[in-house]
Amino acid sequence: MAIQLSDKPLLEWAGDTLAIGLFEDAVELTGELATLNEKLAGVLKELIAEEEFTAKANSTVFTRVAAGNLIRKVILVGLGKPEALKLDSVRRAAAAAARVAKKQKSKTLGFSFPLWNNDPAATAQAIAEGTQLALYQDIRFKSEPEDKGPQIETVDLLGFAGQEAAITRANQIVSGVILARQLVAAPANEVTPITLAETAQAIATDHGLQVEILEREDCEKLGMGAFLGVAQASDLPPKFIHLTYKPEGTPKKKLAIIGKGLTFDSGGLNIKGAGSGIETMKIDMGGAAATLGAAKAIGQLKPDVEVHFISAATENMISGHAMHPGDILKASNGKTIEVNNTDAEGRLTLADALVFADKLGLDAIVDLATLTGACVIALGDDIAGLYTPDDAVASQLEKAAETSGEKLWRMPMEEKYFEGLKSGIADMKNTGPRPGGSITAALFLKQFVKDTPWAHLDIAGPVWTDKENGYNGAGATGYGVRTLVSWVLGTGD
Repeated sequence: MAIQLSDKPLLEWAGDTLAIGLFEDAVELTGELATLNEKLAGVLKELIAEEEFTAKANSTVFTRVAAGNLIRKVILVGLGKPEALKLDSVRRAAAAAARVAKKQKSKTLGFSFPLWNNDPAATAQAIAEGTQLALYQDIRFKSEPEDKGPQIETVDLLGFAGQEAAITRANQIVSGVILARQLVAAPANEVTPITLAETAQAIATDHGLQVEILEREDCEKLGMGAFLGVAQASDLPPKFIHLTYKPEGTPKKKLAIIGKGLTFDSGGLNIKGAGSGIETMKIDMGGAAATLGAAKAIGQLKPDVEVHFISAATENMISGHAMHPGDILKASNGKTIEVNNTDAEGRLTLADALVFADKLGLDAIVDLATLTGACVIALGDDIAGLYTPDDAVASQLEKAAETSGEKLWRMPMEEKYFEGLKSGIADMKNTGPRPGGSITAALFLKQFVKDTPWAHLDIAGPVWTDKENGYNGAGATGYGVRTLVSWVLGTGD
């Protein structure tokens, strides 16, 4: 699918389907739209009246027009109240229109949308992102594609002349989201720690990043006992991935993004039982997937910021070599951990990754992980939890999430709750009591960051959706890539 900028006026554009964005309760046709309605023998006005279309956000109506016109069909798309228009409103409206156009077997689709915040570049980028993300289909593992109908081949943005850079940026960011979706959606026999390491190496080769893959022996030398404790039961070797993007010249900031990389989580000897969702635990590397997706996008965008992309990748399996409940592990900063639950393994792998990043002399670290069911209970399936003691980093991430349209909510770091992690025989346990479980998980991670401003994103909810949701189809969402990219770009401003 090619997304391009059309220099043709609205009344002269020719193609299969034209999508027109209208504001809620402002559907009276004026200017060019009134003229278009006349050219189409009043069909637009009739459509609005017959369907009682009020242009509520993401609502759509469509109609076929008479033969002999430059266009075959028209989609009217609701943008909601003008005062409530956000950049993500544009993305979602574009996604809604694109889905209708595809179902109507359109090969060419034109967009005529108003500007968000009088910003043509941001608006064009949002339309391009929403369209591509909504139309993406993962059919890699199907022997026969279910949808054999025509695909949208060309998308024209009308009235956005000169915004080629915005389209390029959208394509680069979407490529990172698609990579993350593909990694999360693939089963554990397809995406292993080895696969994640190979993906990192491919990103490095394709986009000029540096890559270092630490093997088990390297991790042993660095004292990564927490990470290796999780890895010891798997027949597959662990891989500690360290990708680095360095800009030309002196970087404005030095950042790290760390993603939890459990390619399958059985729960270990505290095995996940029936009804626990064990069959979905291929998604437990959603943080690593977002990290690699962000690396792919950043490698193409090339901001004036140095970024380290890190993941301690392994499986959490069961064997005669598995760590036992009650074992004590020593992390690479010397802290000891009593493992009172082998199914709280992600924080153990992140512990050594955080220690590694903390020694790199960075301005900030963000880790993201499908870490706790408790966060899903607190915030639901659409919202990630943001945990940080640093107000500046929190503000940066909140702004980045607002720009990207990925929802997050800052949660409390209640230090008193750390008492629930106290151990009688080690420095701490890896889990606390059930109440406040996502908070104690964040407090656990905090013990492994000494000097660097840090934030933790618990993405257990939004990394996957069971049904179509906005520009996300059912399945892996690629959550986190766009927020991380926006954060990196924002710190370089």
